[in-house]
Amino acid sequence: MRFLVDVPAGGQLAEWLRSQGHDVLEVRDIDPRMADASIIDMGYRENRVIITLDKDFGELSVRMGMPHHGIVRLPDVTVPLRKSLLQKVLDAHAGDLEKGAIVMVSTNRVRVRRKGTT
Repeated sequence: MRFLVDVPAGGQLAEWLRSQGHDVLEVRDIDPRMADASIIDMGYRENRVIITLDKDFGELSVRMGMPHHGIVRLPDVTVPLRKSLLQKVLDAHAGDLEKGAIVMVSTNRVRVRRKGTT
């Protein structure tokens, strides 16, 4: 799968994804000050799922209607827990992400907003 990892999600998470065989770009390597709207646009143009901790991506994608190829919003927790939660998401919802879903994760719940649903 192709990912674009937002700065707050972290380089360790990006490295872990690479070790799992994924194609990963990091916003911090491109422009650490890149605006959220630009991140969504880049993810869309490059067919990448965005991984972030930032709630603003939901606002931009749902309310503002910005097109995207999937978003995973993880909680601000330790890196090992973040990796574990993301692995659970990938195991259970990779197909949804490949279809452009928004997946919102907390430590005890995963919500999936599939493309085309309100």
